[in-house]
Amino acid sequence: MSKSTESLPNTNGIHGKSSDQDQTSKVTKIELDVPKLHSLPSEQQNLYLLTFTLGLENQVCSLSHDEICLQQPHITKQLLQIIHLGAPVPTRVIRNSLGKCWSYMLDKGDRKPLYESINQLLGVISAGKNEKELHSRHAAVYCLGEVYKAAGDSAITLSEVSCSALLRLAKLAQNHVGLRAAIYRALEKTVGSVQGSLDEGTAREVWKTARTAASGDKAALVQANACRCLEQLVSRTSFFDAANDFEALRTTIWKTCDRPSAIARRAAASCLATILVKGYSDSAVSTLKAKSKKSKKSGKNQVADDGDDVPSRSESPATKKSVIKLEFTFVSILVQLSSYYVRSSTSNRARAAITHCYIQVLHRLDRSMVQASYAQLVEHLFSELLSNSSIVYDRYRLLLTRKYVQKILTDCVNSQILAESGRLSAAKTLINNVLKNYPQVVKETAEPSKQALVGALAALASLIESLGSVFSSLGDTCQDALVQVLQHPSYTVQIQAAYCLRAFVLACPQHLIHCASICMNNATRELAHLTTGRQSHRRCIGFANGLAAVLSVSPLQPLYGSLEISSRALSIATELLKGSGRSELRVSSTQVQVAWILIGGLMSMGPDFVKIHVSQLLLLWRNALPKPLTKENTAQRDVAELSYLTHVRECALGSILSFLESNQRLVTLDVSIRIAALLQNTTDFLETLPIRKKDEDPMSRIIPSLQLADLIVMVRRRVLQCYTQLINFGPASGADALGDSKLLSLAVALFADPVYAPSSLESSIANSTANFECIWDIADNSGFGITGLVHGQHIRALPGEETAINSSDKRSSDNGLADIDDALMSPIHGAREHDSVHIHIHEGSRVQQLPDPPATEVVNSAIALFAIVFPSQSAKVQEFVLEQLTTHLSAGTLQRAPGRRAAVAVNTAMALLGALKVAAGETPAESGDLKHPAVERTLEALLRTFAIDPDQHVRHIGYEGLGRLCNTSDLIVSNRDPNARAGYAMALGSIHSNVGGMAAGLHLRKIHGVLLSLCGDPHPVVHCCATAALSQVAESSGLAFSGYVSSTLGLLAQAWSSDTHNEESASLGTSNTEIEQPTPLVVAGAIKSMINVLGPDLQDNSKARELIVSLVNQFERDESSTVRAEGLRCWEHMNLYDPGHISRTTYVKLLQKDLRSSDESTCTIAADGLYNLARRNAQLVFQVAGEGFEEQIWLTLNDQPTLAGIRNLVETWVSQTSLTDAPQWLLRIQQVLTKSVAKQMEVPQSAKAAAEPELQDEEVAGFATTETKEKGAAVAPEPSQELLRWQVRVFALQCLSNFVTIVGKDLDLDCDSTAGQVLQSKVGDVVRMAFHASTSSVVELRVGGLKLINQILKIFGSTPDPDFSEALLLEQYQAQVSSALTPAFNADSSPELASAAVNVCATFIATGMVTDIDRMGRILKLLVGALDSINATESQETAVGDLRGLSPNAQTMVRMAVLSAWAELQVARVDHRYLDKVLEPHVGKLLPLWMSSLQEFARLRFEPDISNHTGPPGPDESLEAVYAALNRQTLLKFYQDSWLGLLNAIASLIEQDPQMVFDALDGKGTASQVNGTGPRTNINYRDEPVAFFMVLFGIVIEALVTRPSDDDSHDILKILSALKRILLPSVAGNAIFQDSLFSETLETFDRLALTEGLAVQTVLIDIAKTLCITHPAAGDENTATDLTEDVDQLFALARIIVLVMTNALPNIAEAKAAPPYTLADDAVALIRSGFEALVDISTIFPSIIKTDLYASILHVFSNVLRTPACQASVVAQILPIFRRFIMKIATDDPHSSSPATALQVTTCLHQLLAILGVAQRREHETSLACARNTLLAISVLLSTASSALGADEAVVFAALEATLDCLQDLGLAKVAAGCLRSLLLTRARNATDKAVAQCLFPRLIVFFLDSRDADPENSRALIGPALTAFVALYTEDEEKAAAAMSLVLPALLRRAKVGGWKVYGDTAARIVELATGGLVPVFR
Repeated sequence: MSKSTESLPNTNGIHGKSSDQDQTSKVTKIELDVPKLHSLPSEQQNLYLLTFTLGLENQVCSLSHDEICLQQPHITKQLLQIIHLGAPVPTRVIRNSLGKCWSYMLDKGDRKPLYESINQLLGVISAGKNEKELHSRHAAVYCLGEVYKAAGDSAITLSEVSCSALLRLAKLAQNHVGLRAAIYRALEKTVGSVQGSLDEGTAREVWKTARTAASGDKAALVQANACRCLEQLVSRTSFFDAANDFEALRTTIWKTCDRPSAIARRAAASCLATILVKGYSDSAVSTLKAKSKKSKKSGKNQVADDGDDVPSRSESPATKKSVIKLEFTFVSILVQLSSYYVRSSTSNRARAAITHCYIQVLHRLDRSMVQASYAQLVEHLFSELLSNSSIVYDRYRLLLTRKYVQKILTDCVNSQILAESGRLSAAKTLINNVLKNYPQVVKETAEPSKQALVGALAALASLIESLGSVFSSLGDTCQDALVQVLQHPSYTVQIQAAYCLRAFVLACPQHLIHCASICMNNATRELAHLTTGRQSHRRCIGFANGLAAVLSVSPLQPLYGSLEISSRALSIATELLKGSGRSELRVSSTQVQVAWILIGGLMSMGPDFVKIHVSQLLLLWRNALPKPLTKENTAQRDVAELSYLTHVRECALGSILSFLESNQRLVTLDVSIRIAALLQNTTDFLETLPIRKKDEDPMSRIIPSLQLADLIVMVRRRVLQCYTQLINFGPASGADALGDSKLLSLAVALFADPVYAPSSLESSIANSTANFECIWDIADNSGFGITGLVHGQHIRALPGEETAINSSDKRSSDNGLADIDDALMSPIHGAREHDSVHIHIHEGSRVQQLPDPPATEVVNSAIALFAIVFPSQSAKVQEFVLEQLTTHLSAGTLQRAPGRRAAVAVNTAMALLGALKVAAGETPAESGDLKHPAVERTLEALLRTFAIDPDQHVRHIGYEGLGRLCNTSDLIVSNRDPNARAGYAMALGSIHSNVGGMAAGLHLRKIHGVLLSLCGDPHPVVHCCATAALSQVAESSGLAFSGYVSSTLGLLAQAWSSDTHNEESASLGTSNTEIEQPTPLVVAGAIKSMINVLGPDLQDNSKARELIVSLVNQFERDESSTVRAEGLRCWEHMNLYDPGHISRTTYVKLLQKDLRSSDESTCTIAADGLYNLARRNAQLVFQVAGEGFEEQIWLTLNDQPTLAGIRNLVETWVSQTSLTDAPQWLLRIQQVLTKSVAKQMEVPQSAKAAAEPELQDEEVAGFATTETKEKGAAVAPEPSQELLRWQVRVFALQCLSNFVTIVGKDLDLDCDSTAGQVLQSKVGDVVRMAFHASTSSVVELRVGGLKLINQILKIFGSTPDPDFSEALLLEQYQAQVSSALTPAFNADSSPELASAAVNVCATFIATGMVTDIDRMGRILKLLVGALDSINATESQETAVGDLRGLSPNAQTMVRMAVLSAWAELQVARVDHRYLDKVLEPHVGKLLPLWMSSLQEFARLRFEPDISNHTGPPGPDESLEAVYAALNRQTLLKFYQDSWLGLLNAIASLIEQDPQMVFDALDGKGTASQVNGTGPRTNINYRDEPVAFFMVLFGIVIEALVTRPSDDDSHDILKILSALKRILLPSVAGNAIFQDSLFSETLETFDRLALTEGLAVQTVLIDIAKTLCITHPAAGDENTATDLTEDVDQLFALARIIVLVMTNALPNIAEAKAAPPYTLADDAVALIRSGFEALVDISTIFPSIIKTDLYASILHVFSNVLRTPACQASVVAQILPIFRRFIMKIATDDPHSSSPATALQVTTCLHQLLAILGVAQRREHETSLACARNTLLAISVLLSTASSALGADEAVVFAALEATLDCLQDLGLAKVAAGCLRSLLLTRARNATDKAVAQCLFPRLIVFFLDSRDADPENSRALIGPALTAFVALYTEDEEKAAAAMSLVLPALLRRAKVGGWKVYGDTAARIVELATGGLVPVFR
């Protein structure tokens, strides 16, 4: 098998290294060595031929035009030789390569051999009737089709002969499916190429044959290709435009649409759509009505007689004129489809095909026409389909049609055809034409039917979700319509209207309060009229569901909710429950239902709202679910009373389910036990109900449409759902109490009971053995009690399970419409009316998954309950239950009821799989134990039975279960049943996947061998499943599989190339099975697994890599989109592991092409691949892709706004190229924001409002006028254009904001930044874009525009205009900024918008563009007005401008925005003094507001459970106080964004004027005048510490302790700066030095010192220094003898300083190597600050530890001095500090003469000498600098600390000797001379100074005179002045001066004599110094 891995040539060029090989093979002729081919073993011949063929194709594709012309005969000969081969036969891959070679030659080369090639191929096709040559003919047929596709327009004369030969061959190919399919595919290509030039007789013959094949052939592939051939005949020729041809074709299509294969149905639908669209005409009159009567008269024989379709060629012209041409209007096209759809005899498969046809027609018609006809379309779909009686009476058919209609309107029209304005127009059409017609308003307009309303509401909901906030322009109209429809008597309409209302309120939350109020008021009104005959009970239910849906949105839109409405709804519900007992039975049932619906909706508000009412709810539930009475008592009750009791329980249980879903945190042990008791009461009640007949008196029903049996099913569903939620998410101890065997028995009886009552007579007939075919085809919406958890290969997740099991789709997604056919794979369809509770649940999975019918949900819940409870039972109980299941499966009654038997098998398999999932820990439930041997054996036997079931879906469940059970089986080899072999193969893969490579490694060899043999099994199901299992094994094995890669790749290559492993197989069964379960797709997935197994080893394994590349290139050319998608994944992984062998250019081009794919998965993979490439180099990706790629990116995003790969790609592009391509980015974003797409109709007024700003003043009007004149201005589009979707424009604006942020940061680092200069020059364009965004009608755009303006103001607010330096850059845009703010303060604004505008106002004022307070205009007026509104009495709500009526949460948001704005002004006040006039009048108001806000923030932040209420609110309590916990998270976000600014503002005020702060907080001055109440008088802010210190300190410390994200790291510096200012003694007093506070603060400082950057560490040094200086023990000599806690605190603060310095220089703390790098400026500043802080605090340290601190400082200095990195800048800065420190300990310190101090100074001098000695070795580049610095330090130490050194200390003289020696050292001489001069000239203060002078003076004279000593730097010139200056020191003592002069003067003369004239000048100067000044008497 290893020989089969011979590498295959590359055929695409993505593989990088193959291009070099191509260059060398251009002139080489490749010839097939037939003898060598036949000499190979048979298993290698196919691979050898494949290798040669791909190589030949590779060579042909690499040839130029001239080379092709030269080699064309040779290549043609080789191609024909391959075709004629008898063995091995040309397979599909070889045929494809041959066809591509011919196509490329004729397309790029010479067409002279065209006729010869066609004749040669025709010769092969027509050669005899021997069936053995069919393989060669198959290849010739395919090549002939490719020849005609490439150059058929040049071979028109041979088309008739070609078609005739193909048709003759079709008669011989009756036993070869692939050949028949290829014939019709070749005919399709021939017709498509020749088109209208085709002979009519030939066309008629092809027409006849293709119709026969399309309707009668049993092979799906043949049918599909025949339909495609018919489609080409219809579209490319004009021979079949007559009405009778359409009738014949339509009959054929209807027959094909009934086929089980989806591919045939889709092809038929496409064919019918083609002829319908071709016949479309705006002014057409339907021509088929006249023909329809004729066709009916002629009967079936007319259609069967194909000869009638071919007119005689000798017909007279008069006869031809009588032929009626095919013409359709839009409506008539729709009628053609609907008329067949609604027939009772039409199958559901045909309905799926007709749905495809609808979508194809709408896609192919002009988009503008579809938009213009939207009203007609929806009217047709709602009236002709949904409301048709044949559809309505069948529940399954109705739900299927409803799903199909929504697919047409939502996924096709709304998502792919209509643009944004078109969606608005469509929504308006639905509202005005459908919803507003209920109830009937105009007599001429009929009231829409129930089903029409349901369809319209579902379509409107999808439109609202896609439009988002743009829909607000239709808000009022939609609100009125939805509220009106809520009154509909149909429960289905009410539920759909409630869902639509929820979607509307979620998209337009400003309508939330209004909608809730309307629903509540209407419900209250109707409740009062329940006793009247106006159907108030139905209206009450509708309004209650609407109100519950609206209330469930409140947690998702916290800014717009209302606690008052929620509290009132709860009060209404409680009163209804209390008063229901006094009402008549039906009235009471309505009251109870309304009450529980409202309570269920309120449960979705979350635990913070519900926890207050838990005790009340438990009481209400206990009253509604009491213990049942005896069975005898129940039997005495009539049906109405029993129905009432059952109905009450169902409603109450619905609210319990909502509670358990949304409030899991509140399900404590006590609550779970109580709810469990209630559920048990309900179960007991159900058991007491008597068994009654189904037919009941309608008058005895509580709900007319529901019988007692239906109510019982609904209650049972609720009980099981509640049990499942309670056990799964409740406390573990509670689950143990609940999980008993009774629940298991109940669950097993519900999903596996053999006795089942069919839902209808049709089901009973279908359940008979003779009529039953497949459980999945039972279309009765019941399926004999089958579960809804299984839908084809998709297995729905259990409650709490993260991911569902979804096997890869084995069919082509076909433009994302595969779910149309998938809908047929389940006998059950869901609907929202099945369970209204799902509307209240927020989980996305629950919202998307429609609830199944109640009976099915009972089975689903029973299975889920069984899965959760079963693993936790004892082994005996488990064994008993499994035996019970085995008994049920083998029951005799099931043998007579195959439908129920199949349903029980599916249910049992799903239950066991669920239990194994729970046991494996895949759900949050207790895992339990299933490891008992007896239990494992029984489980294995059951699952093995399922794994070999004939039903593939049951097999899927079985092998997933076996995989989790982890037991292998040896029966796979001996069992000959294909289903069993396939099931066992997948079980092996699943086992290995679940066990993992480590555990299953011992069996890998055996598993691989078994699966490898099964991959060659001729049965399609077996080899497909075996290949998929092999892929699973490879993925789970990882590197352990690497030894099997070679043999596996060879087998996969054979499987790919074999005709028995694809749909072109000769066998009918194999072909049809391969279409449903395609092996090529599985092979592609297995290749991807091989790539992952090899990983980076691909770079070295050339053979495997070449083979993989060749196969992946084949994947790209496959017709299946899923195979192409797998190929893209393979390339993505190849690019990850081996990018060097991938041609980036070709790969990018491939991704670019696939990005345009209509298949959603392919597009997503392509986007992700581009993003992965862009992460390396985004600019290169866009350069390779070409110019049009950028536009393609934005258009793709416009089609799919949520495509994550494209968004990530653009964001990466922005982050990488913002600084290098700044001009391009500004232009690019500007173009995107103004880019228009082709408009389909006139823009409605709402869309125009979205595109054009409201020009409310002259400034805006002038700005807009100016924009239109500027080049490249961002103007609104023309009326015939439409902007991109608002989501795309918001994303583009976000990209622009990111760009501005990046450039702004670069400007902070480099003021000459190129990108910054570009942005500055284009700031007008940016302001213009922001202005347009801020004045649009989309809230998100307006907020983004204002944030962008705020960014620009912060970056360029203080930048001068480069053209006018006396003015600021942004002054010219004041009017535009002001005008952009105006709409944000209108009455129709939003709190988010107002908050953003307030921030812009503050930034505008703080930047200094306007410094005159009188010129600040309305911006300052708005801020002042908002502040006055906040500061007013509590009864008045917060208002900004005209924006009023906000919810409490929204008011808090605006309030914090206003206070943050004023805080920003206060912080900026330090640098801008003009702000004094702005702030001074308002500081008195602001300080109390800032403080109260910070206190509220502290309360919210530090009190997790802030609501202590356990019961209903009291009469005097406000709702905000009662439900404070409800809004905690929402409010915290507002405070979290603002608290730092408030803190900085307060800190700056404290630093500026503490007295003013205290006066304001005490209520003095301005605050008392403005606010009459003032601050609370019981707080004394003069205490120590001040009252607000603890609040500020707690907030700051908590913020520092919480680890910040990367985005918040910059805030730490601000927080520490604020902390530094509030730690002043005037604020903090001594509170900070309390043990608890101090220890926590120090721990925080320690963490920050170790984890944060240098800027933060510098602030830490300042804070520690300040705390030391202000410490109570600072300078206190009373602590000189004791080690107190104060001393410990001081030392801990000093340790923080040393710790920070240690981070910069690790060698300070430990004996580590010094850092070799050069220190940055901030590191230098940090070391200097730290050293200076240590020196400063040394003055106040108590004497008991002062000596230790001195030693630490000297140690730090010596380590800095010896560090190479510190020589350049650090030492020079700390030497003065060191001198100050030495001077202090030598002179100021009274203890300097102590032995300890003297020892420290002596030791330090020793260390300096040692450092000097090392530095003089010159071992490093910095050694010279280190020596110089050391000399300076020695000089400082000797001259300053002489008092601490003894006059006879040897180290002193050693230091002097070392310094004197340096006079002769090159590089040190001048520094040494300067140091000696300093020491010599030091006035003698003590004996040590005298000894130094006595030692130096004679030695310097000797050095000065002795010219024999080296003087490399002429240092004697420096010694002379030193000597003369030394004489001048003794001017007051003439005797000493004379003695010194007597030595110096001769020395000068001696040097002049020896030195000669070079030193005369210097000597004369020195003598003059001696002869002048105070030395004149001595000189004389």
